[in-house]
Amino acid sequence: MAEKYTPRDIEKKWQDRWEKDGIYKVDENSPKPKYYALTMLPYTSGDLHIGHWFNYVPPDVHARFRRMQGYNVMHPIGFDSFGLPAENAAIKQGIHPAQWTMQNVQRLRKQLKSIGAMYDWDREVITSQPEYYKWTQWFFLKLYENGLAYRRKAPVNWCPSCQTVLANEQVIDNKCERCGSVVIQENREQWFFSITKYADELMTHENIDWPEKVKIQQRNWIGKSTGAEISFALDIPGVEEKEIKIFTTRPDTAYGVTFMVLAPEHPLVKTITVPEQRTAVDAYIEKSRQQTELERLSAEKEKDGVFTGAYAINRLNGEKVAIWIADYVLLGYGTGAVMAVPAHDERDFAFAKKYRIPVRVVIAPDGWDGKELQEAYTEPGTM
Repeated sequence: MAEKYTPRDIEKKWQDRWEKDGIYKVDENSPKPKYYALTMLPYTSGDLHIGHWFNYVPPDVHARFRRMQGYNVMHPIGFDSFGLPAENAAIKQGIHPAQWTMQNVQRLRKQLKSIGAMYDWDREVITSQPEYYKWTQWFFLKLYENGLAYRRKAPVNWCPSCQTVLANEQVIDNKCERCGSVVIQENREQWFFSITKYADELMTHENIDWPEKVKIQQRNWIGKSTGAEISFALDIPGVEEKEIKIFTTRPDTAYGVTFMVLAPEHPLVKTITVPEQRTAVDAYIEKSRQQTELERLSAEKEKDGVFTGAYAINRLNGEKVAIWIADYVLLGYGTGAVMAVPAHDERDFAFAKKYRIPVRVVIAPDGWDGKELQEAYTEPGTM
């Protein structure tokens, strides 16, 4: 027996022995209870590093733990080989993405095997191979056939130079991580899944053994809102649309509407804006396109906007309501339009104070003496 432990010699010896004996191959007919241990697949855009070890060792430890508990553990592995990271790396190396990707797969496979994890390598997947992505396509077609996949326009991070959509993580300081060009918000046709149809089911968590913290995160992510859709009348010469629809969780405050706000990308903006406001509105739209959604929704960002010069009619009281655009309203949320009730909404209150828009109290706090509010009142009260 060697006096000194030499990882290069000893670990390789036993890893080869484990692979030869197939000790981690899964027997689908085993009478043991099944356990599926999922590990996120590595990207194929470069070599593995110590961070990958930090990511893959703990799941392997847990998989081994379950195996020792008597479970028939399936612990597969593979390579996430589609996407912009692989394209970026291939462009930098000056070769075709497919060639670059498969070269990396071979190298990463060798590196991953050196961990000695209990992966069943017979179940390896490579997501850019037809054998894998045909099932992704199958899933999509099933969703589409059942009315759960649809197309509509929505804002995206768009790189004019690369002519591609970017994830938030691929935008660094408002610039494309690939070419450094300024990224803009572009309203583009894209696919969506109707996950909101399952909101109630996802919110209940019945028979799901999750920690309470995870359940709270799930509820916040789904973000189900209960409310009503209200329409405001439009009577603008030359404009075909005769109403603006909004969704609100507070229909009881509709009498307190003193202005409306549209997302800068809302399709109505260009048709309702009066000529005198066109320059200011166009400049604001362009400024909004330079910001990500996270930046637009930041609580620290000062609320600002531009008046379109147009008005809608509040059908409850017949009042004319000024229509503004502001970047704190997103086209992808609700209808992309909001009724602004500054007395009972913090964002609307800050906006109204800045532009000296009237604030009308609808829900009064107990003991209210009729004086001007110093902040939005959002608690229960008397109508």
